[in-house]
Amino acid sequence: MAYETILTEIVDGVLTVTMNRPDKLNAWTPQMGSEMAAAIAAANADPHVIAIVVTGAGRGFCAGADMTAVFQAQLDGDAADRTPLDWVGLMRSSKPIIAAINGPAIGVGISQVMSMDHIVAANDAKISLRFVKVGVVPELASSHFVPMRVGFGKASELMLTGTTILGEEAAQIGLVDRAVPGDSLLDAAYEMAQAMGNNPHSSLRFTKQLLTENMSETSLSDVQRLELSLLNKAYSEPEHKEAVAAFLDKREPDFLTARLSEKS
Repeated sequence: MAYETILTEIVDGVLTVTMNRPDKLNAWTPQMGSEMAAAIAAANADPHVIAIVVTGAGRGFCAGADMTAVFQAQLDGDAADRTPLDWVGLMRSSKPIIAAINGPAIGVGISQVMSMDHIVAANDAKISLRFVKVGVVPELASSHFVPMRVGFGKASELMLTGTTILGEEAAQIGLVDRAVPGDSLLDAAYEMAQAMGNNPHSSLRFTKQLLTENMSETSLSDVQRLELSLLNKAYSEPEHKEAVAAFLDKREPDFLTARLSEKS
């Protein structure tokens, strides 16, 4: 599929989705959101893809919503739907997806990655949940994920002041998972993509569901009920059977062949 606002490349089973409006610091538009969702959905349907990395072209990761395409269009009554699908639902049901924040990540630029599985940022990347600065509110469930990551007090500070912090500080407070020098960013993201993606995809999918649904569940009975339900499903998956057979045969498991046999 041809895209106008993103670039895609698959290397060693990892799909890299690069937001590609470098002259605008990859400012978000409804078209970009739709194209990213389409590329991720296609990767999820491809048994050869093991994980996904999202990054930005040029100096920026994503400098927030495009003022003309989003905010002015909204004021003019000519705005496209900002949520053509359930973005958070897509992130939580996706294959392992890692954000590699190479530069400014502002507003939707950072909220869109909060529901991803791992976030690595360049030490000097500028990050801001500055929704209040333009008179709007946090979105994409960031008002849930940010407090889960950094705590209520720090989330309040970040969201109510709209302050800007660097990647290094973001890692220290837990807003992102890791900060590294810019020239090591993609290597760190690809390393995590391989570490996650080279596991049975069915188990990854079920585990992500458990993390999503049980993260805020207060009933331990319900937590365990869902775990048992998904454990029983996992027992019947070809990748689980391949993992057991490989252990008994003292060989490396071939999860790709197991996945392909399931589809045939």
